[in-house]
Amino acid sequence: MSDLEQLTQALGRNLRRWRGERGFTLEALAARAGVSRGMIIQIEQARTNPSVGTTVKLADALGVSITTLLDRDRGPRVHLVEPGQGVRMWSTAGGSGATMLLGDDRRGPLEVWAYRLEPGEGTASDPHPAGTLEMLHVTAGRLTLTVDGEPYEVPQGGAVSFEANVPHEYRNDGAEPMEMTMAVSIPPVSGHESPPAH
Repeated sequence: MSDLEQLTQALGRNLRRWRGERGFTLEALAARAGVSRGMIIQIEQARTNPSVGTTVKLADALGVSITTLLDRDRGPRVHLVEPGQGVRMWSTAGGSGATMLLGDDRRGPLEVWAYRLEPGEGTASDPHPAGTLEMLHVTAGRLTLTVDGEPYEVPQGGAVSFEANVPHEYRNDGAEPMEMTMAVSIPPVSGHESPPAH
């Protein structure tokens, strides 16, 4: 079985489990996540490999990290990720990409990511649940971070934090590759809340 097939099966199994633990019907999770009921069924049956955006929406709606949804097994207290062993969430032909390095849900979802953006490339994110905080540290190049329409320039060695419940985008408008480490803290979700209003 390929790595992709293993991830697809783990995602289906974990999505069913967390939906059950939260007490969400298919309809309730679909409403919370903004993902169709049919797509959730396909994911739970491991018949499709959803986009990163869909996976993020489902994780946010369940109040768990993406790592938890993709985890094949929960390991010991120390979770060592060897170089190159993170989960590659997206990449471009030009060499940009994002890798989920670590995630944990014990005190509300917390994720650590490694990003690389080649010159002229970028990626946008939909708003996350209220209370979500992102913290970024630029280790190479220069990041143009746009939060709710307002751009911020973050140079190499600089760091920034922001509340991520608004649209935000990461871009490399420079001539050199940009690399950053990002931590995302998501507030816990109770399973018996009503879905957010759209």
